[in-house]
Amino acid sequence: QRRVALTGTPVENRLTELWSIMDFLNPGYLGSAAGFRTKFAVPIERYHDRHRAEKLRGLIRPFVLRRLKSDPTVVADLPEKVEGREYSHLTGEQASLYESCVKRMLAEVDHSEGIQRRGLVLATLVKLKQICNHPALALKEPDNGSPPDPARSGKCIRILEMLDEVVAQGDQALVFTQFREMGDLLERMFRHALGKEVLFMHGGTTQPQRQAIIDRFQKADGSAPVLILSLRAGGVGLNLTAATHVFHFDRWWNPAVENQATDRAYRIGQTRT
Repeated sequence: QRRVALTGTPVENRLTELWSIMDFLNPGYLGSAAGFRTKFAVPIERYHDRHRAEKLRGLIRPFVLRRLKSDPTVVADLPEKVEGREYSHLTGEQASLYESCVKRMLAEVDHSEGIQRRGLVLATLVKLKQICNHPALALKEPDNGSPPDPARSGKCIRILEMLDEVVAQGDQALVFTQFREMGDLLERMFRHALGKEVLFMHGGTTQPQRQAIIDRFQKADGSAPVLILSLRAGGVGLNLTAATHVFHFDRWWNPAVENQATDRAYRIGQTRT
């Protein structure tokens, strides 16, 4: 007779997710899926139609009980969240790889069209992200047993400087990357540079292994102060309040996904800024 839906993120990637929740609660209230896409999803998502957005907000408002972390009446003791961007220079090796990758794409894109052209541009963007992370990732260099050289990447130089401060203060940090291979590189690099155990959770981590990693990190005894997570495997469903710093080593396309990842540490139970 009564239906209730509990969700942390009613709209993460697309409005059809909101439609599916509402259609479960009140079948037919927002019309058919196709009708909803035509009337609301396309105008709002593609054309940023504010009038349609307000109309949709008005339709769902009576059925939504929403609380925000910024609401002092809900969570009075959740500390402040301080966000910032760090900038770093490309090394000479990175700049050379970046330039040659762009030139190659521009030459190939002239001889392609349609979906092939789009695929080429997207693949190049991913490759450029990898070059900015570390040349070893972009070049798919095999593991030769020695840790990757951070001096080859401006990003790696900077994050090691910052993690060094984190560890020196007795704090703990989460480091998110969208590339599992980059996680492997960072794990070896951090362990060598910091002289500490570094944890890594990714899509191939089994449930028992995940729990063991969480327990070890949450112990916060200084023995494993850095936890690396692949964004898709570690971005949801984890409670990691022992961390006081969150690094997004490479940026995801959708800010909502990054916010969810940050909220592994910034959630009820967190006592520090």
